[in-house]
Amino acid sequence: MQDALFYDRLQFGFTITFHYLFPQLTMGLSLLLVLFKGMYLKTGNEKYNKAAKFWAKVFAINFVMGVVTGIPMEFQFGTNWARFSELTGNVIGQTLAMEGMYSFFLESTFLGLFLFGEKRLGQKLHFVAGLLVAIGTQASGLLIIATHSWMQFPVGYELLESGKFVLNNFGALFSNPWLWPSYLHNQVASLVTAAFVIGGVGAFYALSNKHKEQASLYLKTAVITGLISSVLLAFPLGDWLAKMVATYQPVTFSAMEGHFYTEESAPIVLVGQPNMVEKKLDNRIIVPGVLSFLTYKRWDAEIKGLTEYDETLWPTNVPGLYYAYHIMVGLGTIFIALMAVAAFLLWRKKLITSKAILWIMMFAIPFPYIANTAGWYTSEMGRQPWLVYNLMRTTDGISEVVSSGNTLFTFLGFIGLYMLLGLLTLVLVGKLINDGPEPKTENA
Repeated sequence: MQDALFYDRLQFGFTITFHYLFPQLTMGLSLLLVLFKGMYLKTGNEKYNKAAKFWAKVFAINFVMGVVTGIPMEFQFGTNWARFSELTGNVIGQTLAMEGMYSFFLESTFLGLFLFGEKRLGQKLHFVAGLLVAIGTQASGLLIIATHSWMQFPVGYELLESGKFVLNNFGALFSNPWLWPSYLHNQVASLVTAAFVIGGVGAFYALSNKHKEQASLYLKTAVITGLISSVLLAFPLGDWLAKMVATYQPVTFSAMEGHFYTEESAPIVLVGQPNMVEKKLDNRIIVPGVLSFLTYKRWDAEIKGLTEYDETLWPTNVPGLYYAYHIMVGLGTIFIALMAVAAFLLWRKKLITSKAILWIMMFAIPFPYIANTAGWYTSEMGRQPWLVYNLMRTTDGISEVVSSGNTLFTFLGFIGLYMLLGLLTLVLVGKLINDGPEPKTENA
């Protein structure tokens, strides 16, 4: 059973990690498509329309790959995680079905119109199509995170004698105190990803000395959007979400921070390595009192340590949780610094000619993906050993009939298939970027 649990978690972790590479871009990019199209309607400047149509193609490729890689996860609920689906399906089935039936079809239908219907629709209706794509994308994220939030902090349910969860208050899913900080944090993080991708492509064009007008537009949009969203991600949204974890999952909070022993005026750890044998952080670099102040707005506030809790309630991978959280926070801090420097150069009208920062922006494209993935790992590993926090353990959610061998075999198949899909995505997006937003004009 333990082997089956390991491979079930490994397979789902791999498939969801790969899948989330695509929606984390499209959720942020959809908002920037609306921005570009709206600026075209306001100014009549064709450069905005070219940008909207170019990035809509990038959006479409990522959207298709997101759909293709998302469907297998739905099936895994009925195969590898059959017991979890049986017991919680009455609750999580509501939001998952709504995501598939409403937001997905809204998004896909109007994406087609936005890609191919500009001439027939006219510019105003073309803008409306883009707006509806964005609404569908944001709604999709909301419904998925509503499901996730219920697993983190279950509300609006009744637990039957059979062990099944029954939803008795649908509205509670959307007034869940865990939902809104998680959702806003996630959506703004996706905007950071979109800003870095657009900025990286703009930097590539600037360094290549082509598509100069579009390069300038991409850089300006990316720097302004990236700076604002990176700052918001840290404060107030990151701070809000951290306080939520401290309030409702204090053992998770202690593990995230590598805080083993209860103390007042608790320090925040900048660097350290969890030592699970001696229950301490090795080689730590700290700032005294900051963790207490950030959590409770008092320098002398008490922060409980992991050792205050039964070890059976600890997250099952404390070092992994600690490192994932600190990778996310560390990269987020770097994003603020990078975008602040780029914004200063933009203000001085020197960004387009500053080769050093352009190279950094171009090579920085993967890092928001890493930060977002680390953020999701923090959330998921922090909830362990529970599938539904404090109510249903992960060991109780797997299928009783799917063997570890079957799961390992399909996992290897997923690795091969997804590597091909990843390569195909890189080829398609790479060709699109190489052709550029104005291939016919500039290559003639």
